[in-house]
Amino acid sequence: MSMEMNIKGKGPAGRNLGVNTTGPKSLWKSIVRLLGYMKKSGLLITVTLIVAIAGTVMQVITPKILGGATTIIFEGIKTGIGIDFNALLTVLAAVGALYLGVFLASFLQERLMTVVSLKTTETLRNAVKARLNQVPISYFDKHSTGDLMSVAVNDIDNVASNLQQSLTQLISSVILAIGTLAIMLTISPTLTLMACVMIPASILITKAFTPIAQKNNKKYVKSMGELNGTIEETYENFTVIKTFGSEQSVLDKFRKSNSDLCESGWKAKFFGQSMMHFMMLVQNGIYVLTAAFGAFRVMGGSLILGDLQAFLQYSGQFTSPISHLSMVWSNLLSAMASAERVFALLDAEKMEEYDGPLAYEQDPAKIVFDSVRFGYTNTPLMTDFSLQVRDGQMIAIVGHTGAGKTTLVNLLERFYEVQGGSIRIDGSDIRSFGYDGLRRRIGMVLQDTWLFSGTIYDNIKYGNDNATEEQVYAAAKAAFADDFIRKLPEGYDTVLGEGADNISQGQKQLITIARAFVADPEIIILDEATSNVDSRTEMVIQKAMWRLLKGRTSFVVAHRLSTIYHADNIVVMQNGDIVETGTHKELISKDGVYADIYNSQFSGKTA
Repeated sequence: MSMEMNIKGKGPAGRNLGVNTTGPKSLWKSIVRLLGYMKKSGLLITVTLIVAIAGTVMQVITPKILGGATTIIFEGIKTGIGIDFNALLTVLAAVGALYLGVFLASFLQERLMTVVSLKTTETLRNAVKARLNQVPISYFDKHSTGDLMSVAVNDIDNVASNLQQSLTQLISSVILAIGTLAIMLTISPTLTLMACVMIPASILITKAFTPIAQKNNKKYVKSMGELNGTIEETYENFTVIKTFGSEQSVLDKFRKSNSDLCESGWKAKFFGQSMMHFMMLVQNGIYVLTAAFGAFRVMGGSLILGDLQAFLQYSGQFTSPISHLSMVWSNLLSAMASAERVFALLDAEKMEEYDGPLAYEQDPAKIVFDSVRFGYTNTPLMTDFSLQVRDGQMIAIVGHTGAGKTTLVNLLERFYEVQGGSIRIDGSDIRSFGYDGLRRRIGMVLQDTWLFSGTIYDNIKYGNDNATEEQVYAAAKAAFADDFIRKLPEGYDTVLGEGADNISQGQKQLITIARAFVADPEIIILDEATSNVDSRTEMVIQKAMWRLLKGRTSFVVAHRLSTIYHADNIVVMQNGDIVETGTHKELISKDGVYADIYNSQFSGKTA
């Protein structure tokens, strides 16, 4: 990729707005959509269901068999013939084997669901990363980096952990409730009807607590994103904060975000878990009533003691999973709150492919801006911008802050799309090249250098993945970087840390110029690459830049007018439009906007 990095536009500054959580408004639609990301794990889910059914069947029949042991003991004592220990041992051995089977099934089920949840989140993360590569630059203007990182990391982790717990318990609870209900009906339909009061009670409790739990879960995940955005902004601008003594205000902002996170967090967890506690209260009440009614039936001779013991165990097995379903529901609400933020990002607008006319008659110029219209907001910045650039020309772009210099570059790189008119290269609309095709033709060296953590060699080769060692070394020599690189202890294998703080600012800039050399683009964009270095280093960088510009069409965003005296054409911009064009001498003689800017730099006049 030939470009240096994405240029942030001059539009609205990126704010910590949080990812739009309106997303899919229906909770069930979100659940169905999340299940769609589990398609690749269909076989594992099927095996999990089989294992869960097998484990639940063993768990369901165990109390019935264990009740037989109680009956053997009770009948032996009641009749006075003694306990049949052989029959008793056989029953206990069968129960032990079943409990072992339940353990193995539960273990395997947990293992399989862990894999399913992690594979699902892997798919989600891949989708999120792919979408972030497709959204327009304007999307990053509206969302903070910290909040987007929270979606990609924290929210997807939350989906993973809650999904694993929820699905495992959901499968087991549903199968266990159905199985125990069937067995309970064979023992006593009347007692079963009493136990089934738990079902409508659970529905009413869940319906009462779901809205407030869901509301606070959404607040919690949004607050997490805002807190991450605050932290990211603080450490990114730590030097500025220290310089202006703003530590206390930053700390107050952090405490406010942290307090909001704590407030929404405890409410989300409290109301989510309260469902289970209320259900347990109902469950215990039903259990007492069932035990009392069953005891009267045993005393009346209509129910044997072993069946009552088994039924009470089954009633616990029946009502317990229903109570646990409330916890499953609480976890699911938390997972869905995070999933909706993920889906909101996945639904963000993509950079659209252009379907208009792309073929034009061959332009005599290399690059043509033809009646371009554009605005970051509803207020237009460019209304009828036109410019022609011949092949090999060096075009300097000059203007006061906010004149539209960077906007012109953003539009040429298709970081933003024109809202009217067209931009053409070699007679073809730039939208016909596609994003990758266009940016391979354009190289960029920015005022703010960007180097990633890795070796110097890899940073230079970043401009062209197919470059050979000879091409990398040749690019470094052309950029006057080879000499200082070889003097480093590890040479080209020197590893740059975060921010590349182990080399100087000028050395960073020379490496970025080398990267542009190895990319060998047709068009070069320079954004005042010498403004952050000393005079001696500036001379070296300028020599490297003149080498880079030779034989290429170039745009130089100029802040220091001394660097553009020899430009083929100087374009002076004001309020998004061209107000003057010409060489340095021609524009000075006009005594217009350019002359005013020039005099403000070199004659001490106020611009």
